[in-house]
Amino acid sequence: MDHSIDPSARIHPTAVVDAPVSIGARTSIWHFCHVMAGARIGADCVLGQNCFVAATAVVGDRVKLQNNVSVYDGVILEDEVFCGPSMVFTNVDNPRSAVPRKHEYQTTRVARGATIGANATITPGVTLGAYCFVAAGAVVVKDVRAYELVVGVPAVHKGWMSRHGARLAFGADGSAVCPNTGERYRMTETGVQPVAPASDQTRSRQ
Repeated sequence: MDHSIDPSARIHPTAVVDAPVSIGARTSIWHFCHVMAGARIGADCVLGQNCFVAATAVVGDRVKLQNNVSVYDGVILEDEVFCGPSMVFTNVDNPRSAVPRKHEYQTTRVARGATIGANATITPGVTLGAYCFVAAGAVVVKDVRAYELVVGVPAVHKGWMSRHGARLAFGADGSAVCPNTGERYRMTETGVQPVAPASDQTRSRQ
């Protein structure tokens, strides 16, 4: 992605955007946000009030950051990630004000379509799988599988979610159907997978 701001991007006058940055088409950056030089933000994103995006952070397309979300160095948000109000990313396990640890920043990756609820905390170095769902207030201390629902402190497995965000109920045959879209899923040894590629299922509903 080139360092440029697409002319269709909407940036509120109170926001601070340091050059050079990459901001995609139709992205909206609202009141009192700060985007540091070097940050990459995709197309059709929404950054609510008082959000922060660090210099090496990556924000994909169609990402929604609700109010008061900070995306620090080392955090990678793939397309269509939802970050609820005041949820927290971290990038160092044992911070000390007097001990520089920028060289210890860990990479946190949030895969496509994942949802992180309000006031949740994501500890450094974890991966959140595609379309997973982290409940409000949860504290994630280990990787979350694709389509997995986790809740609590520390976050534990509570079930499975469809791409649409509905709970999945698996039958004895290891299959489930999203009650909202009819998309089909199967349980495997490694977790939940859609029966057909997501793109194929999406086309079948059009």
